[in-house]
Amino acid sequence: MDVLSDVITTMRTGRPASRRLRVDAPWCYRFDPYEGAGFHILLRGTGWLLTEGAEPVPLATGDVVLVPHGSAHVLSHMPRAEGAVPLDDAEADPQGRVEFLCGKYRLDHARGHPLLASLPDVVHLPAGPGRHPELRAAVDLLAAEVTGDRSGRDAVVSGLLDLLLVYMARAWFEEHPDGGWPRALGDREVAAVLEALHTEPAAPWRLEDLAARVGLSRATLARRFTALTGQPPMTYLTWWRMTSAAHLLRTGDQPLTAVARQVGYGSPFAFSHAFKRHFGRTPTHFRADASPPEPH
Repeated sequence: MDVLSDVITTMRTGRPASRRLRVDAPWCYRFDPYEGAGFHILLRGTGWLLTEGAEPVPLATGDVVLVPHGSAHVLSHMPRAEGAVPLDDAEADPQGRVEFLCGKYRLDHARGHPLLASLPDVVHLPAGPGRHPELRAAVDLLAAEVTGDRSGRDAVVSGLLDLLLVYMARAWFEEHPDGGWPRALGDREVAAVLEALHTEPAAPWRLEDLAARVGLSRATLARRFTALTGQPPMTYLTWWRMTSAAHLLRTGDQPLTAVARQVGYGSPFAFSHAFKRHFGRTPTHFRADASPPEPH
């Protein structure tokens, strides 16, 4: 199991949405805080991204911006936010010289993974020769689809948006390999342990089993894993089991016995006890609270 893909899948709570817009100056759009992640791709022209308390970020054609924590921000033709209006109020100009694609992903930040939490408020990925070719290819394909009207367009755009989120996160991690989680994914032994825990969260893992698997002593593994991820291996395993269980309860209708088994608990009673200790609610109450209200 690829850790980054697993993390994104577990945090996702719905399908991505996007909107393409062509405008001409002056233009200035406000994006309110959002329970998820936002992104912008400048398909043509230039602009600025502004967030409170930070320097304006200049954008050029081909630039990609990810706002991973759903922070409030402004997209504008100038490095100022005066007169910003919601994007929903935008009036398109078919002859506009600036074109961009804005979108958002629904993510459950309440149970967010530290891998994505480690991203800054704004991830700016400038265009440039040889920079992140997979990301650039996805952007080019997405631009071609959103500007056309070919059959299957909706399915293709949805799939490309899913790829885009992975490529944006991957690109930032590749550019910042010295951070905690990027270093964890780049550390052969720690990455192997993470992969094992994500691939088989229900396995009866012990620290000595994980250490033997990667050829380290228990003390060395515990020390290195904790330094890079912020949690000891067994603490991380428990946390990931509970996070995975919350995802299964929120998105599916499997009985508690099946959910308990998938996250390493032999009985619904033991699972319910651990889940309530972690989230303050029983799995049954958690699932009920996460379900949409019945239509009237």
